[in-house]
Amino acid sequence: MVMHNTNRMDWKAFLKIVFAIALPIACQNLLTTTASMVDTIMIGSQGELSVAAVGICSQISSLFFSSYFGFAGGALLFFSQYWGAGNKEGISRTFGLSMVCMLGVALLFGGAAILRPDFLLSIYTDKQSIIEVAIPYMRIVGFAYPLQIFAIIISFLMRSTERVRIPLISSIIALVTNFILNWILIYGRFGMPKMGAAGAAVGTLVSGIVNLLILIKFLLKDKSTVALTLKTMFNWKGFAGTYMKKCFPIICNELFYGIGQMLINIVIGRQSEPAIAAMAAFRVLEGFVFAFFGGLADASTVVVGKEVGAGNHMKGYQYVKGFSILCPAITFCIVLICLILNQPLYGLFGLGAEAMHYGKYMLLIYLAAGTIRTCNYIMNCCYRAGGEATFGTVLEVGCLFGVSVPATWIAGMVLHLPFLAVFAFVYTDEIIRLIFELWYTKSGKWVKPVTEQGKRTLEQFRKELKG
Repeated sequence: MVMHNTNRMDWKAFLKIVFAIALPIACQNLLTTTASMVDTIMIGSQGELSVAAVGICSQISSLFFSSYFGFAGGALLFFSQYWGAGNKEGISRTFGLSMVCMLGVALLFGGAAILRPDFLLSIYTDKQSIIEVAIPYMRIVGFAYPLQIFAIIISFLMRSTERVRIPLISSIIALVTNFILNWILIYGRFGMPKMGAAGAAVGTLVSGIVNLLILIKFLLKDKSTVALTLKTMFNWKGFAGTYMKKCFPIICNELFYGIGQMLINIVIGRQSEPAIAAMAAFRVLEGFVFAFFGGLADASTVVVGKEVGAGNHMKGYQYVKGFSILCPAITFCIVLICLILNQPLYGLFGLGAEAMHYGKYMLLIYLAAGTIRTCNYIMNCCYRAGGEATFGTVLEVGCLFGVSVPATWIAGMVLHLPFLAVFAFVYTDEIIRLIFELWYTKSGKWVKPVTEQGKRTLEQFRKELKG
């Protein structure tokens, strides 16, 4: 399969890559997210209060995700480029350093969730009735945070080395485990106590253990692709500085994005209980959409990073253009289907009439905003794969705190506008980012390889792009 070094996109070759690598990764990402969303869906029969409580806990988990994903995103950059260059020692070294950094974040969040869940929850909402329901759930989920770290870094390693079936299989088994345990423990089947939200948390914890055990088994079994050794994993001399230099912008991007979303969620948590419940249900549907295109984004990182690391910069450049067109189109179609089916979908959560009304129009707003957001997200991920993380970070964080966060805060906390108006302000920064990212993608300035093979062909790529 060959792509000629021109600026013309070879869609046939691109779609082969999508079906071979990107689609399995997207499905695995969807299943992983589905497992975490099952709690909110299955708790729907317990009423709006339980849905809102689990939704608030999910927002804390999202902040945890943002806090460690900078290291995971950096790992993807190095994994994919080293895989393209055939540098297995570099992959092993990246795995060890990323794992240690991510584990530190997990222990911090897990400790806070277990020891002081009331403090974490009070940041997000002032509704004491919601906090009381959420505390048992939060404590149990805190134990799952370190497990999530190990599962993520192993999955990213396998994806980057094009072993996409194993994470997909483990995600399917974990999802089934979570569903069965939720069904038993939430409702008290087979003589078990009726645990409600706490039962959903137990299901999440146990399914996380199952997922991790399967991944570890396959990782240790397959030593022909990349053999991880303790000596290499923890030998960071001369590498830690390079790793942190590339990861620092990604870490800042994810961390500040998480803080920005926390501030927005604080505003949402001060709305009415039907609005909070509607937001919790919407986050589940948004999570499904995000999971699929987030999986495509991870795949784009693998594909683009591999080509840049191998010195095939024009091919990587063409892949970025393909993903930035394909993914928003898919997002639009998925959200449109959700909008058409909004009543049966929201009916899964046991929402009242007011919350159902909110949910419908939130999807209508997201039909446009989500499509633009997907395009921005994909392009930013591809910049990182190419070795450039600063531009995307400055643009995203700048627009978030310069436009979206203050606009949402003023709308909800100062002007006390209707909930749907507050919700619409959440996405006000996306159109500004889109304009700048389209220009930057076309410029090719984001191609900054970390491998020797990539550096040798960089000047030739610049000349071809100008030509």
